[in-house]
Amino acid sequence: MPEPLLIFALLIAVFVGFNIGGSTTAPAFGPAVGASLVPKVVAGGLMAVFFGLGAATIGRRVVDTLGQQVLHDSSLFTLESSIVILGLIGLALFAGNRTGVPASTSMTTVGAIAGLGVASGELQWATMREIVFWWVVAPIAGFAVSVAIGYFSYQRIADWISESSSNEPLFALDQSGTIPSITVTSSQRDELLAGGVVVAVGCLMAFSSGTSNIANIVAPLIGGGVLDMSAGIVLGSAAVALGALTIARRTIETLGNEIVELPLPAALVASTVSGVIITTLSLLGIPASFVIVATVSIAGLGWSRTLRSDDGSNGRIRAPIGDGGLDPAEARGAIASKNDSSEPELEFDPFESARVLTLQHVIPIVSTVGAYAVFSVAPVY
Repeated sequence: MPEPLLIFALLIAVFVGFNIGGSTTAPAFGPAVGASLVPKVVAGGLMAVFFGLGAATIGRRVVDTLGQQVLHDSSLFTLESSIVILGLIGLALFAGNRTGVPASTSMTTVGAIAGLGVASGELQWATMREIVFWWVVAPIAGFAVSVAIGYFSYQRIADWISESSSNEPLFALDQSGTIPSITVTSSQRDELLAGGVVVAVGCLMAFSSGTSNIANIVAPLIGGGVLDMSAGIVLGSAAVALGALTIARRTIETLGNEIVELPLPAALVASTVSGVIITTLSLLGIPASFVIVATVSIAGLGWSRTLRSDDGSNGRIRAPIGDGGLDPAEARGAIASKNDSSEPELEFDPFESARVLTLQHVIPIVSTVGAYAVFSVAPVY
C-alpha cells in the first residue's frame, strides 16, 4: 500500500493540475464560447485533448529541464520537498485568483525549485541564466510582434471577423447517438472559416499550455523518481481535464463578463502570438509564462492603436478615398454609424499594464524567497 506521504504528494499534484485546467480553459476558449461558436462542455473537451497532446509531445522537454537540469542532484526532489514546491504553486494560483491577476505558474515553479537549489547549494546557475534570458526575450518579442500586427493588420483582421461572424453556433454537441459527437451547424464558407480560426486559436492555446504547464504539475515528482514520465503526464493531463470539464465552466462564465472589454480580434491575436512563442520555447525545453507573454501582447496591441490615433487614424474606421457614390453628408453618417457600433474599442492603459506585470513578477519572487526560507530552516531534501 502506498505510504500516506506519497498519496498526499499525488493529491497536491492533482490539485494543482485541477486548478490549471480550471483557470486556463477560460482564456483559451472564452472567445469561442463568448461568440457562441462552441458550448462550454465542448470547450472543456477540446482543452483536455489538446493539453494532453501538448504534454505528451513537447511537454516532456520542459519536464526534463525542471526535473533534471535546474538542480545538480535531482534526488533533492524528495516527497517532502516536492510537497513544499507543489504547495507553493498552489498558493500562487490562489494568490492570482484573489488579486484578479493570473499568476505565472511556470515562473513560480522555477522560483520554488531555485529556492531549493540555493538552499542546498545544488542550483545549476548556467541553466537558470538560460531560462531567465528567454524570460526577458519572450515578452519583448511578443510585444514587438503585437505592435506590428496592431499597427499594420489589426483593422483588416477585425473587419474580416466582424463581416464573417454571426450569432449562431458553429459547432454543437450531438448526444443522440451512443457516443456523443461534435457536429458542424453552419454552412456559410466565410462563417465557417472565421469561426474555425477562433476555435483553432483556442486549441493552440490549450496545446501550448500543455507543453509548458505539465512540468508545473509533475516535474518534482518525476525528477525525484516518484513517477516515471509517462505516468506523470497521464496524471497531470487527467487532472487538467477534470478541471477543464468542471470548474472551468464557471471561470468561462466569469471571463465572459470581462471578455467584452477585450475585442475578439485582439484576443485572437494575443493568443496566437503567445501560443506560438510558448510552444517554441517549450521545444527548447524552456519553461515560460504564457500569462506574461499574453499580457505584454495585449499591451502591445493597445499601444499600437494609440500610435494609429496619433497619426490621424482612430484605428477602427478609415474614411474611403472616394465617397462610394454617397454625398458627403451620407458618407460621414455611414462612418459615424460604424464607429458607434457596439464592438468595444481596444484601449491601452499603461498604468494598469504595469500593475499587472509587477504583480505577475512579485508572486514568483515570493515563491523563490519562501522556498529558500523553508528549505534553509527545514532541509527536507
